Amino acid sequence: MHGEMFRAAYVARAEEAVTEFWRRRRSARSDPQFTVSKVVCTFHEPLKLGDLVETHVGVSKIGGKSAGFLVHMERDGTAVAEAEIVWTACDPESREPIALPEDLRDWLYQFLD
Repeated sequence: MHGEMFRAAYVARAEEAVTEFWRRRRSARSDPQFTVSKVVCTFHEPLKLGDLVETHVGVSKIGGKSAGFLVHMERDGTAVAEAEIVWTACDPESREPIALPEDLRDWLYQFLD
């Protein structure tokens, strides 16, 4: 690997960034549980151990039952990777997909890229 980070580390960092993004929002009783239904990562430049990476999270899509997030990762202003992560809203007991609550959709729309 020539000192390069494992590709799974990019995905882990992207998931951490999406989790931090959600911390901006106060939880509501009507919030569903979520499950990750899709992860796609495009790699541009290799990272090495110790590299500092900046992330930017935007909302890439808002569906009836899911929301997509696009995570841009940069090192010193240069794009190193982009990850698309889709979260699907689920009923906490049945784990079946359910509609996104309107207040949650409204909140997400302000971050739509």
